[in-house]
Amino acid sequence: MISALSIPSPGEEWRAFNLGQWLRDIGLSWFSLDITINAYALCILLGIAAAVWLTHVRLTRRGAEPWIVLDIALFAVPLGIIGGRIYHVVTHPADYFFPGADLLRVLYIWEGGMAIFGALIGGAVGAYIGCRVTGIRFWSFADALAPGLLIAQAFGRLGNWFNQELFGLPTDLPWGLEIDRPNAAIPVGLPEDVLFHPTFLYEIVWNLAGAALLLLIDARLRVQWGKLLGGYLIWYGVGRSVFETIRLDPSELFLGVRVNVWAAWAAVLLGIIIVIVQRRRHPGAEPGPYVAGRGWTPEAGVDSEAVYTETDLAGNDAALVAEKSGAPSATSGPAANA
Repeated sequence: MISALSIPSPGEEWRAFNLGQWLRDIGLSWFSLDITINAYALCILLGIAAAVWLTHVRLTRRGAEPWIVLDIALFAVPLGIIGGRIYHVVTHPADYFFPGADLLRVLYIWEGGMAIFGALIGGAVGAYIGCRVTGIRFWSFADALAPGLLIAQAFGRLGNWFNQELFGLPTDLPWGLEIDRPNAAIPVGLPEDVLFHPTFLYEIVWNLAGAALLLLIDARLRVQWGKLLGGYLIWYGVGRSVFETIRLDPSELFLGVRVNVWAAWAAVLLGIIIVIVQRRRHPGAEPGPYVAGRGWTPEAGVDSEAVYTETDLAGNDAALVAEKSGAPSATSGPAANA
């Protein structure tokens, strides 16, 4: 039942913004194009931008070339988006493959449907390629990226709120989420005023708390060699395995358990393995963010004593003229050495 603390969902008018129409409304009638900006896509892009910026800051502090993260992102971001979409479509086939379905909707990522586990797989492949190209150590990049990943995922969950999707089971809790009708994810027969678990909000809070925790741990312990990435996988996997069990959207099952719960458990296991193996293989500190034979040296600052002024140049010219004529100059002889 709707209460004073229940969370409203954005209406249809908030899910997309027609930039072209807005420009015409403010007097630019010559602008004839209709450019639609979807809230979900905007949230994804903001998340990517936040992760790239934070990774840049952290990687630069470790000694990497400023903004080299962009060179890696050119590979990681597209492959991450492709991987996330493929994973979502494969685990939700009934949403895209049915009699009379428009198969092109598989490509409509702005409508929602990006699976983080697929994005992690695709993004990891892209990041590995980018690191090979730039010479950045993969584990250095992964550790620098780990907190930003959680922040990016928090932005992505905000996009789910705009789309009114991936919400949880019905709840009597006062902070339940209001969902507009009709909605295909709502089971038939539920009362119109029923509220649902705001799983998007649960995961936003969990992800932001995890990002803060990883940053704190790294600041105090200087976690390297991929161990911070392992911590990310453990933190996110634990939270996702819980939130996934209260989601209402249909999902493929394996042995009676949602596929994404299995994926979350796999993430936890992989994170534990990374931490244990890397602690044994690399007990010391990383030699730097670059692999052997690759590196970057900041350009040396200009020595103020080596800067030539106009007076210096004029004196040099006078000395050169005097030398050719055989006459003493103001920059030579006893007076010059006084």
